[in-house]
Amino acid sequence: MPELPEVETTLRGLAPHLTGQQVGDVIIRNPRLRWPIPADLPELLRGHTIRRMWRRAKYLLVEFDHGTLILHLGMSGSLRILTGSAPALPHEHFDLLLQNGTLMRLRDPRRFGAVLWHEGDIAAHPQLASLGPEPLEKEFTGDYLYAATRKRKAAIKLLIMDNHMVVGVGNIYANEALFRAGIKPQLAAGKLSRERCTLLCKTTREVLRAAIKKGGSSLRDYVDSDGKQGYFQQEYFVYGKAGEPCRRCGTTVKQIRQGQRASFYCPHCQR
Repeated sequence: MPELPEVETTLRGLAPHLTGQQVGDVIIRNPRLRWPIPADLPELLRGHTIRRMWRRAKYLLVEFDHGTLILHLGMSGSLRILTGSAPALPHEHFDLLLQNGTLMRLRDPRRFGAVLWHEGDIAAHPQLASLGPEPLEKEFTGDYLYAATRKRKAAIKLLIMDNHMVVGVGNIYANEALFRAGIKPQLAAGKLSRERCTLLCKTTREVLRAAIKKGGSSLRDYVDSDGKQGYFQQEYFVYGKAGEPCRRCGTTVKQIRQGQRASFYCPHCQR
């Protein structure tokens, strides 16, 4: 499933092609995604200019003067920049065609992605209104994390994957950030000291920035806007490494289940 680094990589690939361009048409081949694509989207967007494109959590936001197009990649989605003559293949459900002949195409085999429209304050949209701070922004600090985790018995890994706590830290990067911080994923969040909270914020940013630099992780379906795979999976310390020796100390990496997701950790390096 695309996580924050993959979505950020997609954004950086799309924005130069879309920003400042006028929409020529919208093609909806299959509206049945996680939520139905609005049927009137072609009428809403034709002739309008894209003012900017940005990201909130794992949502890509295409901003117009009269509203915002909300895009989400779901579990298997990708957005590609193509020429207007490119034939549609299976699972390619949505095209945004620009007046200059370029198009942005959504491919989503599992159809858990989203194409939505919102007029007014985008921060008030139901999918965005309750989101926590961005992990790469100044609001995500050790003091914030320390205050938010007091008296919390839930495992720290589950909390940093909670979008109400901090957005966009999915399973892969939570595992890797906790390893770098030396914190075991099952530790009760309320037991973390202020210093360890500060360290975890630091390692979370480090992991996410390193992943963005490598174009994200490609484990199954993910490709960027140019159709290229990411390469951060080559730098994992613990994710998917159960039964292998830890790259730091040689201890066997263990795997447990937390919240229906796999967690990986080194019992020597993480406490």
